[in-house]
Formats: sequence, structure tokens, C-alpha cells
Amino acid sequence: MGLYVETRIHADLDRIWNRTQDPALHQRWDLRFTCIDYAPRAAGEPQRFTYAVRVLPGLTVSGTGISAGERRRPDGTRTSALRFSSAHPLSLIADGQGYWRYIPVDSGVRFLTGYDYTPGWGRFGRLVDRFAFRPLMAWGTRWSFDRLRLWCERDISPERSLRNGLAEAAARVTAVALAGQAHPLLAVAVATVAIALPALPTTPSSRRCLRRPPDRVAAPAVLEVMTAR
Repeated sequence: MGLYVETRIHADLDRIWNRTQDPALHQRWDLRFTCIDYAPRAAGEPQRFTYAVRVLPGLTVSGTGISAGERRRPDGTRTSALRFSSAHPLSLIADGQGYWRYIPVDSGVRFLTGYDYTPGWGRFGRLVDRFAFRPLMAWGTRWSFDRLRLWCERDISPERSLRNGLAEAAARVTAVALAGQAHPLLAVAVATVAIALPALPTTPSSRRCLRRPPDRVAAPAVLEVMTAR
């Protein structure tokens, strides 16, 4: 998979599973989605869904997907795999696939994802993806995972953590602006500190998530079954 993100959440596995598998809860913490709707399905069939992302006020990009989960395994690990695609002319993602894995550990749960996608828009889209969109997606995934962690560990709602993040960002920008009024070199020094300073414990931060797997992580077999359909 092209992108990998992992966090460790000190919370009950069922709580994490519920807040990631319920579409109404999932869309609250994940920056990558504004709306997720599940379609009716028969027992034993993969779950089909539609999703939408609000790019600008009044402008959304939509797509469709299919997912399947493995909730019970002898070692307690759970897995959710999905395929997704979008025919929307503004979507930079043509199609892709990925998975979530929930690994119980002594201190909680290793919650991780691996996913990749094919960019749309031809050669121009590949350039935009490489230098702008893919790094943004990676950051958004990590920030969202830490937002979920705060919700599961400390009961800080996604809405509150977003407000915390915006307030902290505004405070840092204000500090730089005030320093700039005093002296340009002071503004540079304050900006350096503002960038390097860790986020407050109640604010989501992408830096708290792993970008590479600490051990070998293989894509789940259920993903291959879904791809073959």
C-alpha cells in the first residue's frame, strides 16, 4: 500500500470498532469524508456505500465503495477492507483500495491503515497528486487518527478537538504576526518555535502517528477477494 498510518489507542476494542465502522460516527472524526451512507445489504454480503467530501461551501465530490470486515479471529485481531472509486470530474482519486486493522496489545489497540489509489486527471493529476494531494491525504489521515484517539481515550468529541486545533493554530499565527510587528527576525524565530512546538495534549496532531510500519504488515486476504469480484 502506498500510504501507511498507525496510532495506539488506550481504549476498548469494541469502542474503537464502533466509532470507525458506524458511518454516522466515522464521518465525525475523519477529515477525508463529509458524509458516508451505507446501502441496504443482505446477510453475508459486502457493504456498499456512497461518500462525499465537501471541497468548498456548496461544492462536494462524491464516490462509491464496497467494504467487508472480519470481526472475529483467534488472536483477537479485526480487519476492515474496502475498495472505492469516483467518476466525479473534480475527483483526483479515480479508484483505490485499503484496509483498517485493529490489533489488541497490552496497552490498548494498534489501529492502523494501509491504502493506495490511482490518480485521475491524467499526467497533470499525477503531478498534483505526487507533490500536493498525496502529502495532504497522508497528513489528513494522521490528524484524523489522532482525533479519533482523543475521542476514544479522553472523551474529547471530534467537534471539540477541531475547535481546539483551530484555536491553537490561530494562537500560533497571532504570535507570529505580533512578533512581525516588532521585528522581522523576531517573527522568523517565533515562527520556528510555533512550527516545532508540539501540539497541546487536547489538540489532534499528525506527528503522534507512525508513518511506517514497525513490523511487516500484509494486506488482508479479504481485500483480494473483494478485488476479484
